[in-house]
Order: sequence, then C-alpha cells, then structure tokens
Amino acid sequence: MARRLVLAGLLTSLAVAALVLATPAAAEHEIYYRFSVLGYVKDSHGKPVANARVDVVRDKTGFSYLGETDEEGFYFVRTRLGDESRGEGLTVRQGTTVHRITVAFDPANQTDERGTRVDFEGARAVERAAWFRSTLLNVIGVTTRH
Repeated sequence: MARRLVLAGLLTSLAVAALVLATPAAAEHEIYYRFSVLGYVKDSHGKPVANARVDVVRDKTGFSYLGETDEEGFYFVRTRLGDESRGEGLTVRQGTTVHRITVAFDPANQTDERGTRVDFEGARAVERAAWFRSTLLNVIGVTTRH
C-alpha cells in the first residue's frame, strides 16, 4: 500500500512537472520584453561609417548586445528588457565614444515599439529619443506592432 502511494505521488509530481514545462513562457518577441536602440554612425565630416560595431550594455547585468552599421551608417540593436527594467541604465558604445541612457517607456503601452535613438557623430554621441518612432517608420517601415 505504501508503495502504491509513493508511486501515485511520483506520477502526480511528474504530471505537474510536465504541465509546467508545457506551459508556454512569455514570448520574447512581445513588445514588453524588448527595448531597441538605433541610430546612425558618421565620421567627423558627417559621412556614414559602414561596418562600425555598436555595443549596448545593460549596466545592471553587464550583458552586451551587439550591432553593426550598414552602408548608410544605420544600426539597430534589440535588447531583452521587460516592464520591470524601466529606469535601468544602458551604456551605448561605438569605438571609444560612450553614451549612457536611461530606459524610458510607458509600461501600459504594449502596442508601440520601445526604444531610443542614439547617433554617433565623430567623437560625440547624441540621444534623440523623440526621433525613435519616425526612424523606425523611415528606415525599417515599422511604427507599431499589432
């Protein structure tokens, strides 16, 4: 009898574990699990820099997300940040130029893409958060996710 109870308990535990594992995790492609940094890299004369590496580092964890510019100097880096990450710091680096940003978005808005724009112009970086959505529309053709 005791053996049957142990076996029944084991089967129940396995069934529960199978249900937990089968339950889909929140998808990382959802708006509320990402924050994008995009922009342009130009030399000191305003010319686009192709194949330039751009690193976005999550200050809290030290995890680095990498991007590279295209022939027009445009880069796009998508990070994995959830709603709880609002207010965290990110360090955006291109070559020796470093710029620190604070993650900002409305957690109630789970329709619009989340992110900011950081342009590298010679040895300086300029954040243009207000240009993020228009850049998505103009370069990538995306403003919102449905």
